[in-house]
Amino acid sequence: MILCAGEALIDMLPRQSTEGEDAYAPYAGGAVFNTAIALGRLGAKVGFFSGFSQDFFGDLLKQKLDESGVDASLAITADRPCTVAFVKLVDGHATYAFYDENTAGRMLSLQDLPTLPADIGTVFCGGISLPVEPCGAVYEKLFVDASATRVTMIDPNIRPGFIRDEARYRARIEHMLAHADIVKISDEDLDWIVGKGDLDTQVAGILEKGPKLVCLTMGGEGVRGYTARGAVTVKAVKVTVADTVGAGDTFNAGLLASLQEAGKLTKDAIATLDDDTIRAALTLGAKAAAITVSRAGANPPWAREL
Repeated sequence: MILCAGEALIDMLPRQSTEGEDAYAPYAGGAVFNTAIALGRLGAKVGFFSGFSQDFFGDLLKQKLDESGVDASLAITADRPCTVAFVKLVDGHATYAFYDENTAGRMLSLQDLPTLPADIGTVFCGGISLPVEPCGAVYEKLFVDASATRVTMIDPNIRPGFIRDEARYRARIEHMLAHADIVKISDEDLDWIVGKGDLDTQVAGILEKGPKLVCLTMGGEGVRGYTARGAVTVKAVKVTVADTVGAGDTFNAGLLASLQEAGKLTKDAIATLDDDTIRAALTLGAKAAAITVSRAGANPPWAREL
């Protein structure tokens, strides 16, 4: 099973009311939540760990996980509010205003960490749950502890506007990268983590930290998978873009679902991936992400839609 550990929140997406007024509609979301949903819809064995509010927003998040076949039995429910993100779309690209203080997800503590069942072989972390406290420290410990025997994947998904303590966050990302088997990253993430420069040199700097596979997403340019041996490139699937919400999250799911199906989500297998396996995983990730961007909001595809 793949355990996705990170934020679950309510995205307030811009809509128009029946009176023609600007309005917002609530949708279940969050980067790590979206990846879990996408994995479940693709038929992967997946679980989810986070903090849920004890209200109708928390109920909505749990309902959406259940509908997509995601096991949320390790998650915590608390008498705190739910994180809410208001989304602004400009030419299909999303910017966010987050409301996260004292929320059920934000206030996870080390005492909330579950003992991972033996059937969890992979742990995925990332998103806005990493730069904030105290939950960032919880996910860091879960990830690092799991890395000794389980496959680990991180998508830093850097959002500079969400970072309050840059030194602490940089230390956390460095620590987690050093314990990651797989990294999904964008060119903006690379600039923030290793500084501006040639893409291949930047990715080499990430590989030197310890990961076995680094996946660089390049939007309409496609995606490239780097290992110590070289790189595999897969072109993007051309679609009419509705918006980009959830695109990277869905790619992560496609990648992991393909590797799980191929029986490659073990420490030994990840360290020796061949180009054909990488290409197949990148391709599924790209195809799934293309469907997500072709429709409004984070609405990952079901396996039958591929």
